[in-house]
Amino acid sequence: MTVDVWMTGLSVEADLYKRYGSDLVRFATGLVGPADAQDVVSDAMVGLCKSRRLLEAVNGRALMYRAVLASARSLQRSSFRRRLREARTAQSVVTHDPEIRPDVAAAVIGLSRQQRACIFLTYWEDLSVADVADRLGIEEGSVKQHLFRARKRLREVLGVRSG
Repeated sequence: MTVDVWMTGLSVEADLYKRYGSDLVRFATGLVGPADAQDVVSDAMVGLCKSRRLLEAVNGRALMYRAVLASARSLQRSSFRRRLREARTAQSVVTHDPEIRPDVAAAVIGLSRQQRACIFLTYWEDLSVADVADRLGIEEGSVKQHLFRARKRLREVLGVRSG
């Protein structure tokens, strides 16, 4: 492949992305949420550019949408497998550590990843809010919000009254 053909390919791909990029991000947001949408679109576009399929496509827009959909599915499968691994790991910790109550462990597993991280670092690692924020690279206010929501959810799941 000559440099001219390769550069023309990049120009076509870049033009298609300029034309449909924001629509693809909105589409991905509907599939995976705003936190992962940009990554899904980026992964899809990198794959298309590497494969050079976009240059040969009759309908480049449709191919881009299918690629974003495939990338979103892949992300969701990965997330599902990760949650299963986390649940199995947590279950093995519960069965090996008699001090951990299974109902509490199950409730903690049900929290979001950020909430679990804040709960773990605050209660198991005995870190302050400032230290948790520093460790996770987020604002102290975010840590407080995650802890508030996690505690509320744990009270609901475990049937504990706040007081």
